[in-house]
Amino acid sequence: MNPNRHGSHRPNPAPYQLLELTAPIATWDEALPLGNGLQGALLWGADNLLRVSLDRGDLWDERPAPGNPLAGFTYAQMAQWVAAGDNAAISRVVDGAYASDHPTKIPAGRLELDLTPGCTVRKFTLELPTATARIALEPGGAVEAFFSATEPVCLLQLPRSAFRGLRLLAPESVKKLNYPAPRQGGTDGTAWFVQATADGASYGIWAATRAMGDTIVVAVTVGYSVTDGDTMEATALARTRAALDGGFARLHAAHTLWWDNFWAQSAVTVPDEQVMRHYHLVRYFYGAASRRGAPPIPLQGVWTADAGELPPWKGDYHHDLNTQMTYMGYQAAGHFDEGRSFLDFMHERLPVFRRFAREFLGTPGAAVPAVMTLGGAAMGGWAQYSLAPVHGAWVAHLFYLHWRYTRDEKFLREIAAPWCAEIGGALRALLRPDASGVLVLPLSASPEAFNNDRRAWLKPNSNYDLMCLRMLFLANAEMAATLGDTATANGWRESAARLGPYHVTPAHILKLNADEELYFSHRHLATVMAIYPFNLLNIEGPADEVAVIRATVADLDRLGVLEWCGYSYTWMAALRARIGEPEAALWHLKAYLHAFILRNGFHANGDQTKSGFSSMDYRPFTLEGNFLAMAAVHEMLLQSWAAQPGDGGRGVIRIFPAMPWCWHAAEFADLVAEGGHRVSARRENNATTWLRVVAGPDGAVRIRDNLGGREPQWSGAAPTREGTDFVFNVCAGDVIEATLPRPASIPPAPADAVPDEMPKPPAHPGHPMVY
Repeated sequence: MNPNRHGSHRPNPAPYQLLELTAPIATWDEALPLGNGLQGALLWGADNLLRVSLDRGDLWDERPAPGNPLAGFTYAQMAQWVAAGDNAAISRVVDGAYASDHPTKIPAGRLELDLTPGCTVRKFTLELPTATARIALEPGGAVEAFFSATEPVCLLQLPRSAFRGLRLLAPESVKKLNYPAPRQGGTDGTAWFVQATADGASYGIWAATRAMGDTIVVAVTVGYSVTDGDTMEATALARTRAALDGGFARLHAAHTLWWDNFWAQSAVTVPDEQVMRHYHLVRYFYGAASRRGAPPIPLQGVWTADAGELPPWKGDYHHDLNTQMTYMGYQAAGHFDEGRSFLDFMHERLPVFRRFAREFLGTPGAAVPAVMTLGGAAMGGWAQYSLAPVHGAWVAHLFYLHWRYTRDEKFLREIAAPWCAEIGGALRALLRPDASGVLVLPLSASPEAFNNDRRAWLKPNSNYDLMCLRMLFLANAEMAATLGDTATANGWRESAARLGPYHVTPAHILKLNADEELYFSHRHLATVMAIYPFNLLNIEGPADEVAVIRATVADLDRLGVLEWCGYSYTWMAALRARIGEPEAALWHLKAYLHAFILRNGFHANGDQTKSGFSSMDYRPFTLEGNFLAMAAVHEMLLQSWAAQPGDGGRGVIRIFPAMPWCWHAAEFADLVAEGGHRVSARRENNATTWLRVVAGPDGAVRIRDNLGGREPQWSGAAPTREGTDFVFNVCAGDVIEATLPRPASIPPAPADAVPDEMPKPPAHPGHPMVY
């Protein structure tokens, strides 16, 4: 589309800034996604029918399962049953709770637009820079749509000659929740329905139309009595009327201004259009589905299933990797408000988490249920993971990272340090010394290894538990020390030291726990958490740590991809970039893009090509794989980690640390490094030719010399040298800038360079999980 029609003077978007789908779009999960954080829409359809599936992030049925089987169930009871070998008893309670239809996220419903006879949908296009959809019509004209970034309303505009009528459909799936039939109504130009839910609540959709010259404008919104109160119906109707009074162009101008500010935070360019398309789409997902003041992204974001069924995995908040990996891409891109959606949400639920620690664990502090509702209540599911308290430590890692990237002292003092300390307090209260004096939990597992079988209960501590605990304790020590609380910092460091070493084989391979090796292909890369994302083991560490990294990664390659999901590939891509293996990083990223996304870019867990990238080919989408792909691109372009959590360092800026050979030219602007520094750089003929760093806080800025012996020309005072680093002492806002000569030619390709053609699946797919 040409947005100049709406009064702006922006250039036409680049091809990688467009999501273009040829009609028909026959299923909701391949639709164009629109959203404003709180509300979302999916645009799809065929022939002369356009469907708009609507969602709202806070729309939940939070009733516990019938009989509330988790009420009164405790960690101590679970430990007794594990000791007795009675996994079936645990499953009856915990899996039984999850088997109920509720609690669950629920869809809002659907708007359907009937087009006049002879008018059909031809092509769907989403313009990412303006978050605006365009549905081209046959024989001519188009429907334009956006979900306002500034108002809780979606607007559609189409030729008057193409519009036949509209209707609203309440979701069929809520009948499973025993909801009554919805109330429906409308007058000329309006339609609405109100659906009663549980506990006296209700929600509904309101749509209004208005003819404006030769066009029809449709305004639609989702109301919810829990938020809007007794005035829900009047408020929703007023929103649609106000939108129509304001007009499509005026609301669109405010909307595009918001998105201009969003995209202005940073920019990335790499010479791979497939990667560029996906990177920009995933950034768009942050803007469309994660806003401060609205619920953060659950499994499917604000795009809940519209297929007559309740959403996959209840659309819930999974904290055994899903939420954590969903929020691993925002930091480097500078989308800190979008990240605060999740952190504020988890912070606000601290009273619920305290109660869960007290009633379920029997400890002080706070604990996060690994599978939880909007309100923070435990939902059940496989008990080894859904009720494992260590997942809260992984959530805490995001609080720690947010502070590391922003250096926001107020956030550290009032939110990050207290929240993480309460999570750590509950976990430390559970730990007891074993016969060797090592602190261990009463129960342990490694996420989803052996599924929910009795064998999934591992001898404490699993490497996963050990890594989560150590990361949290060291992060708590660093935050306490920064706040001047030396005694508390020393206490956390002592606790971290008493966790003992990681469990490795004689061949230096990380194990599941002290007794068991990982002998099968596995979707959850739990055994390498210390490498990525936690950085407890890194490639610049001592020789024994490097040996563990190299041996473990090689062994994961040997075990294969047979039981991987899409997110396994993007996780591995980020990890391989972190350890300086750019070709392996790109191969995993390209394999994911080839086999594990639907045509609208949503991450489908299984291999959609059925060509050997995984034995799993199931379809339900979840979004963490998408955001890990974004994080992997960041890891290739810029890294800034310190030696490990707890060392108090502000990290080292590493520019283009993991660039695949075929990315001969690349650039980025204003990516954020740990320490709050904004970094820009350019690469030509496989070498850095320009860099700029805008300093965050006062202090030292360290830039790694990975320039191949070429001497940079600094625009200001020359740095000092400390080993392999350039070191500058700066004040906030100072600019460090350098140019370097462009190499005359591109160097020869390495032996492991990723070829231009689509990746081929491994010849040996791997080892199944047999037990």
